[in-house]
Amino acid sequence: MISVAEAEKIILQHAFPVQPEAVALPRALGRILAEDLVADRDFPPFDRVTMDGIAMVHAAFEAGQRVFPIRGVQAAGMPVMALPSPSDCLEVMTGAMLPQGADAVIRYEDLHLENGIAQVNCETVNFRQNIHTQGSDRRSGDLLVAKGRNIGPAEIATAATIGKSQIRVARLPKTAIVSTGDELVEIADTPLPHQIRRSNVFSLQALLLDQYCLDSQVFHFPDDRAALTEGLERIFAEFELVVLSGAVSEGKFDFLPEVLESLGVEKCFHKVSQRPGKPFWFGHLPGRSVVFALPGNPVSTFLCACRYILPYLGQCCGLAARPATYAVLATEITFRPALTFFLPVRTQITADGVLQAHALPWHGSGDLANLNDADGFLELPLDHTVFNAGAVFPYHRYRI
Repeated sequence: MISVAEAEKIILQHAFPVQPEAVALPRALGRILAEDLVADRDFPPFDRVTMDGIAMVHAAFEAGQRVFPIRGVQAAGMPVMALPSPSDCLEVMTGAMLPQGADAVIRYEDLHLENGIAQVNCETVNFRQNIHTQGSDRRSGDLLVAKGRNIGPAEIATAATIGKSQIRVARLPKTAIVSTGDELVEIADTPLPHQIRRSNVFSLQALLLDQYCLDSQVFHFPDDRAALTEGLERIFAEFELVVLSGAVSEGKFDFLPEVLESLGVEKCFHKVSQRPGKPFWFGHLPGRSVVFALPGNPVSTFLCACRYILPYLGQCCGLAARPATYAVLATEITFRPALTFFLPVRTQITADGVLQAHALPWHGSGDLANLNDADGFLELPLDHTVFNAGAVFPYHRYRI
């Protein structure tokens, strides 16, 4: 049995190298950027007016001029105009190019306009006021967004403004999610007293879609060695990432480790010193597939996916390293087994900005409903039995 840290290290060593693909910009939201976004022109690309008003010459105001003949209107989207003379002005709209010869903009609120004349009613006008100077945000050729970033609305806007109708993102592995067990029935079925509805595959599918926009296919096989062998053989021929839930413990019908070995899947480890999720199995089919075989209890399945599969996908996609998140334990916890304990917690930020974790009652790894009340898991190390209130521990959030 290996430690949580050892398990993570082994898993990340088997990440696929980053493989870019081009997608249409509207489909890039939530994906991982696989190219640098570089400014194709200055930001802003011209001296930009930031207030509706008039553009004029600052020196004229300093010389005592307060009345300016209006010689035209410079609207946003128009080619640049020029002031006929330093004593004139042009009306300008927010977003317009600053007229040639002008070096200050006075907003309408400080003016009185009548019969083509602008009367200035303010006491001071500053040189280049209300002007967003060309290149003051970024220069042409500057790096705007480095590859490895999760693409959000801001990155979409940046890509659009530099002309990226298509954008290169990290290709996601073709993924199969598989449940096993005779006790499982379909969602729409009415289970008999000895049955339950399938849920793990859907929680896993939703988690990967939510975190990485990863589309996956779900499958189910009964507790039958031949059916499991035949089904997985077909899956390994088509899918690069295979996530299984159930049949990895030591029960009479837990055939999965033997079946995986018979199909040529090399075991990297089986069992991790943690709760929940101790029977976790990981391996790979050289040159074809990586296999996560997770314990079937719903909290175990979900925790292992959060703790191991999400970082694995981040490595595959070249996601830039994120700083670890920590939270403060709100109340004392006692946990005696020499295992890393992933404690379900609900978090809140205190008035002084501290992320505080409140432990939820632990009813075992079968308590699926407990996941609805928690925001994430606090990782309590295996070398302690008493965890004091106020102590700080790694925190794995799954709810935004």
